[in-house]
Formats: sequence, C-alpha cells, structure tokens
Amino acid sequence: MQRTVPVALIGATLMVVAATGTAQAATPAPGTLTSQDLTVDGVGSPHYRIPALTTSNKGTLLAAYDARPTLGDLPSHISVVLRRSTDGGTTWQEQKVVRSDAAPKGFGDPSLLVDRTTGRVFLFYAAGENQGFFGSATGNDESDPNVLQADYSYSDDDGLTWTHRRITKQIKNPAWGGMFAASGEGIQLRNGPYKGRLIQQYAIRDNGANYAVSAYSDDHGETWKMGTPVGPGGDENKTVELNDGRIMLNNRSAPYRTIAYSSDGGVTYTPFVQDTQLPDPANNASVIRYAPDAAASDPQSSWLLFSNTEATSRKNLTVKMSCDNGKTWPIKKVVDSGAAAYSTLTRLPDGRLGLLYERGNAEHITYDSFDLKWLGGTCADITITPPAALKAGTTTEVTVRVVNRMDVTRSAGTLDLTVPSGWTTERVAFPATRPGEGANIKVPVTIPAGASGDATLTATFRSDGKAASGSRTVTVTP
Repeated sequence: MQRTVPVALIGATLMVVAATGTAQAATPAPGTLTSQDLTVDGVGSPHYRIPALTTSNKGTLLAAYDARPTLGDLPSHISVVLRRSTDGGTTWQEQKVVRSDAAPKGFGDPSLLVDRTTGRVFLFYAAGENQGFFGSATGNDESDPNVLQADYSYSDDDGLTWTHRRITKQIKNPAWGGMFAASGEGIQLRNGPYKGRLIQQYAIRDNGANYAVSAYSDDHGETWKMGTPVGPGGDENKTVELNDGRIMLNNRSAPYRTIAYSSDGGVTYTPFVQDTQLPDPANNASVIRYAPDAAASDPQSSWLLFSNTEATSRKNLTVKMSCDNGKTWPIKKVVDSGAAAYSTLTRLPDGRLGLLYERGNAEHITYDSFDLKWLGGTCADITITPPAALKAGTTTEVTVRVVNRMDVTRSAGTLDLTVPSGWTTERVAFPATRPGEGANIKVPVTIPAGASGDATLTATFRSDGKAASGSRTVTVTP
C-alpha cells in the first residue's frame, strides 16, 4: 500500500487545479487500494480526530472531522472542519471551517447525512460550552451552557457553504443528561412505508447508563423526532437499511459489537444481542449497504460492508463484507495492521469504496479507496449435512451445498473438506453456478476407528481465484 503525502502540504498550484476541477484524475487499477493522509497533527491544528465521510448527489466526497487543541473531547475549544474532493478522492480541496466559535465554546463529533431527494447535506455534531457528555446537565434549554447541545449544519451547494441550526428541544428528553450524534454517516431509507426518512444516530445518557437512539425526520430535515432508546450498553452506533425493510443497528461494544433491529423505521428496536463474528475493542465503526437502491431480488441488495479495528485494542483496521444482510461475514481483509481508531465508509459513484479513518494514535486522518476485487473472497451459502449417523471406522459421504450469492456466474471450481487429524477425505469438483444457483456435492470421508465425540468439519469452496468457507460440528458414534 503506497502512502502519499497530505494534500494540505502540497503547493498551492495543485490546490487551484483540484478546486477548479480541471485535473485529470487517474482511475485506480482494479484490485488496488489507494491511500493518502488528509491531516497531520500540528499542521493547521494541534490535533485532528473523529472522521465523517459521505458522497453527495453530485458525486462530491465530503470528509469532516474535529480540529482539536488537545486530544480531549468536549468541553474544549474544538472546531468542525471539512475537505471536499470532486474526483473520487484523488485530490482534495483545502480544509475549510464549518463551525467554530470563541472559547470556551466548541463543536465536535461530526456525522454527515445526504437527503437523496433534495440533495441537501446535513452535518450533525455536539455543541458544548461548560460540559461534555458525562457532565451535561439534564433539561433541554438551548441556552444553558451546562447542557450539551444537539446542533447541525446544512448545505444546499454541495458542501461549499453552511447554515447552522440547534435541535436540542426537538429531540432531547429533559430527563436525559448528555447526548451527542454518533460520528460517521447517517442514512436515508430508500424503500417501504418510511421511504425518504432521514435517520441520524445518537448516544444518550439516562440515570447513569448509556443508550443508543435514532433521531429521524419525515419532512427532509425541517423537523426532527427522537425514537425510543435501546440499552443500556448503548454507545456510538450506526444503522443500515436491510433489503427486507428492517433497520439494523450496529453498536460499539466489547468484546463484540452488539446488534438490534427495527421494523418501524428506527422508532423502536429489539434488545441488543452480541454478534460474535464482529470482535471489537469498544471503538467506533461503520456499516453501509453497498447498493441501497437495488431491488430486493438483486443479489447486491443484501451486500453490507463493515469496518472496525478487529482486535482487543485499537489496531488492525479490517473491512468485512456480508452477502446476507449481516447474518454472516465471510469476506474480510486487513486495511492497516497497525494502530488505528475510528473509521467510516461510503460508496463512490464508480462502485469503489471510500474509507476515512484515524491512523496511528490519531496522528493522521487517512483516506483510502478500494474496490470489491481488492477485498477479494466470494459470498456463498455453505451448508454441511452429514449422514444420519457418523460411525467410527467407516467411510461415508458428507453432503455440502453451496449457493452462489454474488451477482456474477462463478466458474467450475473445487470443494475441500477440512477434517480432524486422522480422518481422510479428498478434493472434489464443483460445477459452475449462476447468481442465486446452488449445487449439492457429496464429499467422501473416512473416520478412523478410535474416533468419538464432537468434531468440526469446514468446507471451502474455491472458484475464479476466490474462496468461501463454512463449518459445522458433527458427532461421531464409536
């Protein structure tokens, strides 16, 4: 992975070219990841934190983040700043201030949200004067310096100019203490009875416990309402619309992310449950739907992308892909094995993915882009069905069913079964499959005479240079 120098440090001539849009952006080669630092601590601000990223209706990339005097959260004299790219992130215009005020006032933790109907871009953040999230007073007095306020700015010219609003009274229950918008990106529902609804996630504090909750608007942001909090155990969280009309909420939690679902457009959610496929050190993460406008019958409609630091500490930034609305995450690749923190994803107009994240110990805000070919892997449903009885000292056949969940035909490939030590098996051929098509293949297995108890079988399907796996625990009878 090649790291480029920050655009902010390059000469003014390039900035003019980027701003006027006359530069010819080179299209990255398929299967590649590009990377560049948008910030360096000490250049323009002592510190930068909390990335937000979105793609406007015009295809402009907008990257927002905090410019901080220290690494501390609110209350602090923090400003929300933004950079724009009109060529898919190849070049970036100079950093501009969206919201700042005289000390001790501060604004932080940005989240971007685009209304795809009107084109308006919203930028949510918290506004603090005397208190932050943990010290905020109850009540929703919009002039109280001890209440952490809910503000947003909006732009009708693709992020060039911004108008500011405060919506604390609209969305904050007076019984709550602190409340802030979860940074990254909000969503707009594309289908179903709540089509067009704008949803921005918040974390709130109530009686000493933290909850996740959706703020939503059905009139393109003129007014906002707050749903019912889910928790305790809520924190920074993201939502994604699934192709069955539900909303999945993905919540910061350790040692695994927690998940909840809404069937009423984000007003109420099911209780949190752990997703043990998503280890997490309690860090902000991102989840998006790859093709939010795809029909439910289109395989792409159930593709989700997820990014987080998959470790017990803030390192090993990883991107995963699900082809079944987040039930399984069979594809993953490490973006940065070193120290990293918050991350946020967006889809680019050409189908590539943009990823903005805190690199190192937040010394940089870094922008990467990649495509699905770089991510690799293939989505397939893999089901292992053993015979009614697995007996030691016998040779039998295990049935493996593979269903192609991609939107392209997979060529004929192979199927391997990983078995315990002492067992024997062999590779078998697997036929070509069209999108949504599957096949059942019998794999011979010989079980040694001394085997007994539980054993794990893992089937691996390979085709076109890509692979998918699935496992099952079986019981051997002596």
